[in-house]
Amino acid sequence: MNMQTLYLLVPLAPLAGALIAGVFGKRLGRTWSHRITILMVAVSFLASLVIFRDVQDGHRFNGSVYTWLTSGDARFQVGFLIDSLTALMMLVVTFVSLMVHIYTIGYMSEDAGYQRFFSYISLFTFSMLMLVMANNFMQLFFGWEAVGLVSYLLIGFWYDRPTAIYANLKAFLVNRVGDFGFLLGIALVLMVFGTLDYAAVFANAASHANDIAPIPGMHVNLLTAICILLFIGAMGKSAQFPLHVWLPDSMEGPTPISALIHAATMVTAGIFMVARMSPMFELSDTALSFVMVIGAITALFMGFLGMIQNDIKRVIAYSTLSQLGYMTVALGASAYSAAIFHLMTHAFFKALLFLAAGSVIIAMHHDQDIRNMGGLRKYMPITWITFLIGSLALIGTPFFSGFYSKDSIIEAIKLSHLPGAGFAYFAVVAGVFVTAFYTFRVYFLVFHGKERFGKPAHKHQDTGHDNHHGLEPGQKPHESPWVVTLPLILLAIPSVLIGYLTIEPVLFGNYFKDAIYISAGHPGVAELAEEFHGAFAMALHALYGYPLWIALSGVLTAWVFYMKRPDFPVALQKRFSFIYTLLDNKYYFDIFNDWFFAGGARGTSRFLWKFGDIKLIDGVMVNGTAKVIGLFSGVLRRLQSGYIYHYAFSMIIGVFVLLTVRNWFH
Repeated sequence: MNMQTLYLLVPLAPLAGALIAGVFGKRLGRTWSHRITILMVAVSFLASLVIFRDVQDGHRFNGSVYTWLTSGDARFQVGFLIDSLTALMMLVVTFVSLMVHIYTIGYMSEDAGYQRFFSYISLFTFSMLMLVMANNFMQLFFGWEAVGLVSYLLIGFWYDRPTAIYANLKAFLVNRVGDFGFLLGIALVLMVFGTLDYAAVFANAASHANDIAPIPGMHVNLLTAICILLFIGAMGKSAQFPLHVWLPDSMEGPTPISALIHAATMVTAGIFMVARMSPMFELSDTALSFVMVIGAITALFMGFLGMIQNDIKRVIAYSTLSQLGYMTVALGASAYSAAIFHLMTHAFFKALLFLAAGSVIIAMHHDQDIRNMGGLRKYMPITWITFLIGSLALIGTPFFSGFYSKDSIIEAIKLSHLPGAGFAYFAVVAGVFVTAFYTFRVYFLVFHGKERFGKPAHKHQDTGHDNHHGLEPGQKPHESPWVVTLPLILLAIPSVLIGYLTIEPVLFGNYFKDAIYISAGHPGVAELAEEFHGAFAMALHALYGYPLWIALSGVLTAWVFYMKRPDFPVALQKRFSFIYTLLDNKYYFDIFNDWFFAGGARGTSRFLWKFGDIKLIDGVMVNGTAKVIGLFSGVLRRLQSGYIYHYAFSMIIGVFVLLTVRNWFH
């Protein structure tokens, strides 16, 4: 099998699995549906491993598979760009997807839509692979929209729940806002460069560095306009402020989706896209500053929201928002390799946290409220230790994977001199404490302390609906089956080791030399390489650094608040009720969006219906025409009396009018 056939096999194998499970799922039954889809994703993962090794040997590929459409001089093609960045993303997507597929056997075992779910997640894997393997903007946009579509289907998978339908519509509409900017950016690329091929656009980008964008009424640098428009798309897909509002609600979907889409793959598509577009972003400091500031706001302020959440999945969702902010800040600081490195490590430990949370939810009979848990450590030892590993990686504990990527981002931002770098540095350092606090708040409340099982379910924080099921009084939880715990163990291993093993080649080696471009005026991570003396030495040095002690203070604060003095959080909530109310209402973004955008759309529609449809169209144009004709007909009926002298009188008046008009114009 030659390499080009292998390239095709990577995305097409999951597509074949999705079609088989989706079309023939009922005939095949549950067992064969999951066997076939898992086999196809495993084939894709193994092919990605071979391609990754081939790329490490120095081989690259950039070519078209076929031409989809020709319009004038523009050719719209389906093609692949296989380089170091693509190979890394392919491995992350296929490995996490494989773990989620296996995990789903246990998590969705009693669900009526079992085969449909496997079809959807395999289809998502295909869509994400088409996105990361693209060598042109058209295919990028196809994958971009395809993952959005499948995400819509998966968030609303339980379509009989009003909250799920609300969440998937919200995700779909918010992403359409970002995608509108993304599409405008692609259209501007086509108009200026005459092609959508990455290589051709990147090669000619510098020649347009000082051009003015052809936007009526605006005087904006061309590349700045393109980059910001493309990044608006990333703001939607990667849930950056203010287009972040869809991601927490997406937790209404099944937990495997939270791990696959909203932690490891789809939400990182925007990060990948900006890194891929580095030859363009490096030519605009304005665009980079914009990216950095948006990421800093997201990293800090979304972390604050995670501090008060009581739904275990929503805490991890806000953590995802915050960590995506870290990646975005790194992109703005030209530390693209650090952003992708954190994307990789985060994919493993955040997928681990989501799947471990799912294991807890199974044990609690689908009660997701952390106030109804406690003391689970002795009942669920595998889930406990894997959740702890994921938590330690998330807060950046030395020797864990999250430490190497997160610490590198903080140091890279410290070196940046772009406008907004000072605020960004403050945000990511403050975010260290916030992350440690909300992470171990969940850990302590779920796995330690008093058992709080069998209590009535609390009202859902956002929707007002009761949580599902829950343990009965006297009932005890138990460890999940092996199809759930095996993926946890397999994800825990890279959550510990992958950062240590790969930081030198990925971050400070030449791994991304042909995939990421950094201009001479931007430090990126180059200066960090001078102080790097190995992964072990980096972790030892961090023991004396302030990020570690800030993180430990966050852990200690969570321990005091929720283990030793649980009256403290209650007292603080009462003392600073206005801050708690602000956070509880998520900065009022949802309320404002519902009032201004949704309410405005409804009000506009109501006005157009009552005035435009009823009064103008029906009242004037349709019924008004009939009334005028009826009035005119009524006058004519009176003239048609049947008496000769009336007709003679009408003729005389008519002749008189004609003569009068003739004399006026002569």
